[in-house]
Amino acid sequence: MKYYLVALFDKDSCSNMEKVQRNICRKYKLYKNIHMPHIVMEVLEDPDIDKVSGIIADILQPYKKFKVEINNDLSFNANFKIVDIKVESKGYIIRLARQINEMLRLYKFNIKENNFDNCNLYIPLVRANFGLREWNNKEYIAACENVKRNEIKHVIKIDKMELWKNVNNKKSTVVKTFKLRDF
Repeated sequence: MKYYLVALFDKDSCSNMEKVQRNICRKYKLYKNIHMPHIVMEVLEDPDIDKVSGIIADILQPYKKFKVEINNDLSFNANFKIVDIKVESKGYIIRLARQINEMLRLYKFNIKENNFDNCNLYIPLVRANFGLREWNNKEYIAACENVKRNEIKHVIKIDKMELWKNVNNKKSTVVKTFKLRDF
């Protein structure tokens, strides 16, 4: 089973993205419930939860809540009909992603290979493969344009990380929460 280490936003940052998600999901009847906006930091395949939780807690211990820059560049995948917002590859987020990846690789966890010179951190907004129905290309292109037109904040604040085991089931999603320290 896949597990996802995700960075979560504070309420203010989250509300803006949820508004954009909700508009698209209502307009194209994709989801009844939208997923929480997040940044996927790492994907692990069948990890020892206690061991990985300890490693991540140790890595995050010195970190305070931090800000991340995003731009309105969208990452489109027409084959899977996915709309993502790209995260700027600089600052704490990239350093933290690199550190987590290196440490998990050192402990021989089954994780994806990352090239941090060209890091692709993103915020998944809409994924049609988890939707109630399949949307056509015309709807997909219109949704992408809709997201581009919306004003999404350029700076968001990360206040915690979580280990998730299933992205599309809210009740059984959260395995472990890692709170970051206050300023």
